[in-house]
Amino acid sequence: MSKALFGEAAGEPVYDLRIRSKAGAEASILNWGAVIRDLSVPTRHGPQRVVLGLDRLEDYIKHSPHLGALAGRFANRIRNGQFSIDGEPYQLETNFLGKHSLHGGASGFGRRPWQVAAHDDASVTLTLVSPDGDGGYPGTLTTTVVYRFIEPCTLRTEITAVCDKPTIINLALHSYFNLDGSEDILDHQLQIESDFISVVDPELIPTGELKHVADTPFDFRTSRPIWHQAADGGLFHYDQNFMLRTRSGDLRLAATAKSGRNGLTLQVFTTEPCLQFYDAKNLNVPVPGLGMKRLAARAGFCLEPQNVPDSPNRAHFPDPVLRPTEIYRQITDYRFS
Repeated sequence: MSKALFGEAAGEPVYDLRIRSKAGAEASILNWGAVIRDLSVPTRHGPQRVVLGLDRLEDYIKHSPHLGALAGRFANRIRNGQFSIDGEPYQLETNFLGKHSLHGGASGFGRRPWQVAAHDDASVTLTLVSPDGDGGYPGTLTTTVVYRFIEPCTLRTEITAVCDKPTIINLALHSYFNLDGSEDILDHQLQIESDFISVVDPELIPTGELKHVADTPFDFRTSRPIWHQAADGGLFHYDQNFMLRTRSGDLRLAATAKSGRNGLTLQVFTTEPCLQFYDAKNLNVPVPGLGMKRLAARAGFCLEPQNVPDSPNRAHFPDPVLRPTEIYRQITDYRFS
């Protein structure tokens, strides 16, 4: 366990908090954005870094596309930044294409300091109080996230939140994974436990339609390489929400990724109803990442447990409204073998 000053943001100290499993897995957590800055796991060839990260806080503030962050208060997209609760309309910050809300706005949960509530050899607990009206969201929301190693090589995230007024919530972990350190992740094998996607329009906002993945580039029901040739001869681009096939609320397998180079496997287990798969085609960070790695297109991939994007505006999607009598809970495991 170690705690080192990493910088300062919004007048608050930002710390690099290190945790470790007895088996030798190690993680670096920042209390800025609740970021998983670094994560390495033991392999038969030695430690393997499995996430993309940056060396300096200034680089996160200026350049990070939510690298390792916890996105919220509502992750992903909301059409026109508008929704209603019990007939009361709300307008959020619009920071995507100039008209939609993305990841809670320009100062969402992944782009601000959290408070360090606890830290021991194997875990870090962070808290954030988001006041009523923050970014346009109603109600004061108090969120707690615990990053904890479960032996031998599982990083578990336990997220809870409570509010004092009905609000919407959708928190998503936004790490970019690369299991072998290669320049791109196109040859990684991927399987997603999903039969349906939520169809999106050209601005990546759900239309409300669900579509079966059979005979489409979104068919990851069995393990296959991430790369897929598009109709124009190029590579197909993935930034898509998948509806997980088993009931939300239960911790169950959502996706499995594997490197053919070193045999390292990542299994994502979650209690969330959906998973966003992003192949990071648009990744282009102008500063080097950890280990001087170039963070260019498809240098990593995201598997983000979540609710359906724009679910506040679609009654047939899982309800994202949290009320004062309720507790929001999410558990997600990253299991490496």
